[in-house]
Amino acid sequence: MIVQRVVLNSRPGKNGNPVAENFRMEEVCLPDNINEGQVQVRTLYLSVDPYMRCRMNEDTGTDYITPWQLSQVVDGGGVGIIEESKHTNLTKGDFVTSFYWPWQTKVILDGNNLEKVDPQLVNGHLSYFLGAIGMPGLTSLIGIQEKGHITAGSKKTMVVSGAAGACGSVAGQIGHLLGCSRVVGICGTHEKCVLLTSELGFDAAINYKKENVAEQLRESCPAGVDVYFDNVGGNISDTVISQMNENSHIILCGQISQYNKDVPYPPPLSPAIEAIQKERNITRERFLVLNYKDKFEPGILQLSQWFKEGKLKIKETVINGLENMGAAFQSMMTGGNIGKQIVCISEEISL
Repeated sequence: MIVQRVVLNSRPGKNGNPVAENFRMEEVCLPDNINEGQVQVRTLYLSVDPYMRCRMNEDTGTDYITPWQLSQVVDGGGVGIIEESKHTNLTKGDFVTSFYWPWQTKVILDGNNLEKVDPQLVNGHLSYFLGAIGMPGLTSLIGIQEKGHITAGSKKTMVVSGAAGACGSVAGQIGHLLGCSRVVGICGTHEKCVLLTSELGFDAAINYKKENVAEQLRESCPAGVDVYFDNVGGNISDTVISQMNENSHIILCGQISQYNKDVPYPPPLSPAIEAIQKERNITRERFLVLNYKDKFEPGILQLSQWFKEGKLKIKETVINGLENMGAAFQSMMTGGNIGKQIVCISEEISL
């Protein structure tokens, strides 16, 4: 069987901006037979995420993420349907997901590396398992629970950068659900600002490309900032940290503004901002959701419940076609998405 796949065509370099041409599509022959323990799956949806920028380098800079290899198939979060199974716990028609799904139209995988998912948890929106009811949602929920120190009725103000992205759009809503009295988002377009305040429940939104962030923060957060959900790093984060209160908390989710630069993770703060952090006793600890796997199952159930109750609104930007994986990745890295960036490979799920 001939299938299509996407391989890493070139590396952008540690200080380069990734482009669609860093990836290329090719055809490959899938074996006719599968072995015991394996399944053949058809890919339905694939995810592109900021952390993947590190995988484009020869060295990712971390010990828990491996680099993609040149001319080899790229992988990441994926959801698919089983078409043939020789695994005892998986049958034809089951929906499955994996964090290491090859960017391929159909693929043979070890069934032990797949997780069965229940479409009812997402009201049939299977792509949500790659976003708000998946790893980004868990990152937001567990990050706030573990590092935000929010309690109901504490009247805390939370600021979210990258607020219209996969994690940010969920994190702001969770901040309110867990007890923040005020949530302010920072993003890069007027359209995103309107979405945050009109649909996602943010109390205010700041367009960092058009507005003075420091001034707008002072206006939007008159009592200062108690919790900062940081997706971007760089100048925006410096500005937020300078307005944080004593004993406040930074949830270090991502640093997308720094991913195209050869700097360590998390990037060091400037001496002036580091002095503010120490003087005000602001926590800024590295957060890795994979360290909290015991919280994944209850976390998914909580996110699903909020979604079904209408308390968690889910936004996606969907691009169709495996041939557009590179373009989708480039767009996501430059803020072209609202909510989770998803690529639909095959919507047809009847067998």
